[in-house]
Amino acid sequence: MSSNKKKIIITLFWLILIFGLTSFVGVFVLASKGFFGQMPDLQQLENPKTNLATQIITSDNRIIGKYYFKDNRTPISFEELPQNLIDALIATEDERFYSHSGVDWKSTLRAIYYMGERGGASTITQQLARQLFVGVRSRNILEAIIQKIKEWVLSFELESRYTKNEIIAMYLNIYDFGYNADGIKSAAKIYFDKSPINLKLDESAVLVGMLKNSSLYNPIRRPEKVRNRRNVVFNQMLRNDYINKIEYDSLKSLDLNINYTPESHREGLATYFRAYLQDFMKKWIKNNPKEDGSLYNIYRDGLKIYTTIDSRLQNIAETSMKEHMKNLQDEFFAQNDTVDVNVSPFVDLRQGQIDTLLMNSAKRSDRWKNFKNIGLDENEILASFEKKTSMRVFSYNGEIDTIMTPMDSIRYYKKFLRASMMSMDPNSGHVKVWVGGFDYKHFQYDQVFQGRRQIGSTFKPFLYATAIDQLRLSPCDLLPDALYCIEPFKHGNVESWCPKNSGDRYGRTRTLKNALANSINTISARLMDRVGPRPVIDLAKKMGIKSRLPRVPSIALGTPDISLFEMVGAYSTFANKGIYIKPIIITRIEDKNGTILFEVIPETTDVLSEESAYVTINLLKGVTEEGSGMRLRHEGAEVSNLVFQNVVTGYPYKFENPIAGKTGTTQNQSDGWFLGMVPNLVTGVWVGGEDRSIHFKDIAYGQGATMALPIWALFMKSVYDNEDLLISKEDFESPDVLTIPIDCDKYEIIDVNQEISEDENLEDLGF
Repeated sequence: MSSNKKKIIITLFWLILIFGLTSFVGVFVLASKGFFGQMPDLQQLENPKTNLATQIITSDNRIIGKYYFKDNRTPISFEELPQNLIDALIATEDERFYSHSGVDWKSTLRAIYYMGERGGASTITQQLARQLFVGVRSRNILEAIIQKIKEWVLSFELESRYTKNEIIAMYLNIYDFGYNADGIKSAAKIYFDKSPINLKLDESAVLVGMLKNSSLYNPIRRPEKVRNRRNVVFNQMLRNDYINKIEYDSLKSLDLNINYTPESHREGLATYFRAYLQDFMKKWIKNNPKEDGSLYNIYRDGLKIYTTIDSRLQNIAETSMKEHMKNLQDEFFAQNDTVDVNVSPFVDLRQGQIDTLLMNSAKRSDRWKNFKNIGLDENEILASFEKKTSMRVFSYNGEIDTIMTPMDSIRYYKKFLRASMMSMDPNSGHVKVWVGGFDYKHFQYDQVFQGRRQIGSTFKPFLYATAIDQLRLSPCDLLPDALYCIEPFKHGNVESWCPKNSGDRYGRTRTLKNALANSINTISARLMDRVGPRPVIDLAKKMGIKSRLPRVPSIALGTPDISLFEMVGAYSTFANKGIYIKPIIITRIEDKNGTILFEVIPETTDVLSEESAYVTINLLKGVTEEGSGMRLRHEGAEVSNLVFQNVVTGYPYKFENPIAGKTGTTQNQSDGWFLGMVPNLVTGVWVGGEDRSIHFKDIAYGQGATMALPIWALFMKSVYDNEDLLISKEDFESPDVLTIPIDCDKYEIIDVNQEISEDENLEDLGF
């Protein structure tokens, strides 16, 4: 070959090489300048924007729920990832991750040569770039090539701005694992109910295997495919010397062991509390804008809400409620089986009243509102409520698939008794437990905050506390248990008010302590006549009761409708030495970077003297020592009715520590209450039907001591079994100076158990 030809060939070679390199570099430059479509600016690269779920964090540092729109994403750092997960990821997705600069040219050339048949060429960095900025791969070849070029450019940019470990964390945080498992933290929780750091190797391998295609490798729908894919991950780890052959053989034989724990607003722990908190946060966001004037987004901004709820106490409370309510419901069903099916579960209503009640319930339903919104008239909507349809309904033994009309389903759900429970630390105001019902999915009305029901005798401590504070009465003072009337037009009365005792029994002389312990209405009437309704109402209002309290003497018997939330806050005043603290549910709120946006400042009010509060506590201790709460101290006796035994007497409570409390039962046994207190925990329980016409006919079942008290007892038994919870068994602290006598042994007291007739008692007392 002549020298001229050689020169031409060499020149062409260099020209082609230079042109190719220039073109190649030019393509990258053009891509970076947005020639092939908009590219993210530097600020976006430094701060890639993704939707972040708001976390709800308990006082014991557990995430019990999240608020999110589409992305249930909670980012974590590289240090929070287990090494086995990182090893599985590198071995499977990018063997040379730590040696390339964003693009693995060896894998790229191999993929081009084999047309992708021996694996893809995308590095972890490229996959991150695609997830963050590029999007789903186009099926158009030209568009796909352009997308690939963009990935390369962005990969180099990402590698220049982040460390390798940061890129791994970002990639695992951004990936959608399905079932609202956005990011590795949500995935670990939803598929294995764990934090990522606690994942075992086989569990990590499942999640890494899903990175190929989370829809195809779905552990819930395609477990066999997922198992095979997981074993591919093990094979890659063996190939790259992360595990040995013995470990490989052992690992690939393991079952998947999926522990599916969906994160839904209707499922999980403290669902009613989370629903209330969501409304609270909407109001907070409206009143607390960002510095630029825009509003925080609870579903996208990744806020952290630190709550006062204790997940351990909350879990015990929910378990205790379900255990008791299942037994109580069995008895309620048994008693209603004897009632005409057209009347059940309504005890006191005529058929026309029942039809009206069911109709009103239908009109309040979402179904009615939705049909109304799309323009259906009332007759068309009513017709839809009588049309049988497939539905899944609640039962204590699991959901039931059935066919019934919507109107029948309304009646079906009304047969279930409802319940609520709240606990609060009286010294700090921190709400520790919030159980608005036993199944949020099927019963979404929150009976802690939304529900207001007659409170019965649980209102009497406000009356007694007023009398103690104003009249300096002692628990040892004697009062006659005889019919007593407040005259017409006195204390706001329109007519004479002469309350009767439960069981219509009279004729004893009682101490103040015994009178409250046994909810003696006649003595409540005497006290109300002496102090009047206004001071009692003023005291209750200062203790956080916001509900309407009519200024009439009958409030002494608990006729007002009040929420459990208000009652627990008010009773906490007694345990907190007369100082009311507005219940607190949040300690602080942080943004996604940990900047504190809000910290709680307790709101306190001096309501009672420390002495008056302590004397009231002494009275309330009498309820569990000699009154309607005595069953807390005793093991139940044997009875023939198994369900009755479970509900009323079968639990061996045998509490020995000081407990102050009060039961409450309203007219016709429509509502059962129990408020129980130890020095650092006040807990209230309510049980009743959705409507007041739904109740037990017999007070043995329908009283607060049967319906509500057992839930408190089961709860506290389990609480005391866990010493780490630090719930007090000590007595309430006495004031340094106590001028009101509470030691009744120093006084001559008539035997309160002595039976004398009403006529004899009235005559002896000069009536």
